[in-house]
Order: sequence, then structure tokens, then C-alpha cells
Amino acid sequence: MTTLDSRLTAYIAGLGSDAQSAAKALMTATTDQKNDALRAAAAALREAKSELLKANAEDVASVGDSRPDSFIDRLKLTDERVEGIASAIEQIAELPDPVGRLLSTTDRPNGLKIERVAVPIGVIGMIYESRPNVGADASALCLKSGNAVILRGGSESGNSTRVIVECMQKGLKSAGLPEKAVQTVETTDRGAVKALLHAVDYVDLVIPRGGRGLVELVRDEAKVPTLLHLDGNCHSYIHAEADIDKALNVVRNAKLRRTGVCGATESIVVDRAIAKDVLPRLVDVMEGCELRGDAEAREIEPRLAEASDEDWSTEYLDAIASVKLVDGLDEAIAFVSKNSSGHTDAILTEDKDAARRFMISIDSAVVMHNASTQFSDGGEFGMGAEIGIATGKMHARGPVGLEQLTSFKYLVHGAGQTRP
Repeated sequence: MTTLDSRLTAYIAGLGSDAQSAAKALMTATTDQKNDALRAAAAALREAKSELLKANAEDVASVGDSRPDSFIDRLKLTDERVEGIASAIEQIAELPDPVGRLLSTTDRPNGLKIERVAVPIGVIGMIYESRPNVGADASALCLKSGNAVILRGGSESGNSTRVIVECMQKGLKSAGLPEKAVQTVETTDRGAVKALLHAVDYVDLVIPRGGRGLVELVRDEAKVPTLLHLDGNCHSYIHAEADIDKALNVVRNAKLRRTGVCGATESIVVDRAIAKDVLPRLVDVMEGCELRGDAEAREIEPRLAEASDEDWSTEYLDAIASVKLVDGLDEAIAFVSKNSSGHTDAILTEDKDAARRFMISIDSAVVMHNASTQFSDGGEFGMGAEIGIATGKMHARGPVGLEQLTSFKYLVHGAGQTRP
């Protein structure tokens, strides 16, 4: 049984109490107020760009050479990325308000009218690792959906997170909304994470976003309900009826556009019928990426490195991919089903029937046809941004945007009915 530090428990309880009060105020906030807060926060971020980049440079310097390049890429901010964060917040302001949506109406024979309407979840704990933009996206999405949020970013991004939270709070204040609707856990003590996970009196939902170690910690320690995402072990299957030029272009993007994101393809599955044509061209087009193949694939293309059994289920988050040959659609479905983490998988083919069978048979949160797995992103789905990708099957699945950050309740309208 985990023993919690009483000081940390009290600290998290303070944040949680403030967040609860803020969440109650947000329940009655108008759409205009929330949108004004978001636009003001985006403006504050642009005004604070120099300060944010300086803080981020300190974060990057503190990491030094202790982490791989993919980690540094996720941590680092640039002028373009800061603008992207601000733009994403503005895009969320333009989206329809998810709160108060009428989800269904039922008219009962006794005259009762029952409405199911969308409502905020309440207080959300967001635990994430190195990407500073996650804090901004989570704050904006929670604000628009009427939720208060407590951020616990990785210690590596602490300086960046501080500036982002200050900008979000400026936006809230300017719109007459409680600043404590967005807060951050400022201590780097890891015990604070466990305290947050145990804060059942204050926190309604915890969402982790990071590597397997973080997500497993949340899964094993949480007493608060969670929305989990484990590995992003994504597959791209080049079917026998693929347009090879198109397929190779898509696969290169799916793997190498950004190797450190959870939607990056990690395993390339190739139909044996076209392997002799595909593999040499695949190695050429994937220059700069280490490809690890099975024995049969290496016999066709000796430039492939040798794959181990562990490679088929590994999320590299780096310029490495496994290459597996399969004998047709059924074997591809079986291989992907066995090794996928349930995040995003794709088929590349001009055969619509094969595409449909693959898409129905693969039980992942997102399944694609002739498109890069890196499109598995809330912004690309028209959600403005996302708070993460959920790979479970309860409440929310796939990119978690505004609608997924609401629950519902029933409103029952009567005219004096009593139950017999």
C-alpha cells in the first residue's frame, strides 16, 4: 500500500479545493465568456513569446544530453510552435460549445419529457511528460468544455509550463472567470503525482499523456477514474493491391514526419506478393531510418537489419521501424491485431473491399485507409486540439477533444405526474 506524504496530500487538496470552486463557476459561464478567455490567453501567449522561449531554453538546457533526440524534439519550442499553440487555442474558441448539447429526447406515454444533455466532468487532472504544448491544449479544451484542470507536467518542462499557465490565467481573469480554473502542480516531488491520483474528494478524472512508465503508474496507483493511453505501436500495411508509389510516400510520412509522436508508424507490414518490388524501394525512400526485418525480408533486401521478436511490439519513438512480411490480408489482420497497441493502424491499397475488411477487423481506436497514421490527431480531426488519444473502450476513444471532455445528465420535465 502506498504511503502518501501528508504535506503533499495537503498541497494537492488545496489545489483541488480551488479547482472545485472554479469548476462550479464555469458551469454557469457563457460561451462568450469562455471564448473571450481563450482568445485573451492566445494573445497573452504571443505577447509572452520571448519569455516562453527563454524559459523553454532553460528546460532544454537542464536536460542536456541525458535524453534522446526525440525527447528533446517534444520538449523544444520554437517561434513556429508557439504560434501553433496560440492558433490552436483560437481554433478551440471557434468550435461549438459542447456544454448544454441536447443529446437525446424521449417522450413517455405518461407525459414525462426526458432530455439527456451534455455537462462538464468537473475537475480534471492532466499528467504529462515533456511536451509543453500539452498543457496549453489541455487547459484550452478543459476551459471550453467547462472543466477546471490541474496540470502536472514533467519536471523537464516546468519553466515552460509556468509561463503557459500564467498566460491561461490572464485570459481567464480578463473574461471575468476564476483564474484557478487552470492550475499547475509546481513541486517536482514525484509524490505529488500519487497524491493527485488519490485525490478522490477533489478530482473527477485523471488523464495521463506520456510513455508506458507514466501510464502504468497512473493505471496502478489511481483511485480517481482515469482515461488511459498506453503505447502508440502503430502499423502501416502495404497490401498487394497498393499503389506502390503512393504507399511509400504515405509510409515515409507516417514514420519520419515526426518520429516522437504517438501516431508515428512503428511497424511496416508488407504483402509477400509484392515484397520483391516494395522492399528495395522502401529502403531507398526511408533513408535515415533503420529498418529491421524478418529473415525472409532480409533475404530479399540485405540492407535491412535483423529484427528480434521484441521489435514487433516496440514503440520506438525514433527513426527505427520494423518490417514484417505477411501472406495476404488475413495474415496481416492477424499480425496487426496481435501486436498493435490499439492506437492507430492503416492499410494502403486500391482494393476497397480489402480496405473495408481491414478497417472493420482491426480493433484500434483509429483505422485508416491510404493515409498517414500521423493524422491521428485531434487538430487534424477538426477538434481544434486534443488532450490525448484514448485506446480504451469506455467513455472516450481515439482523440479526446471537447465532446469527450463532457459527461451527461438527464433532465426530466413533468406536469405533476406521480408514480403509481
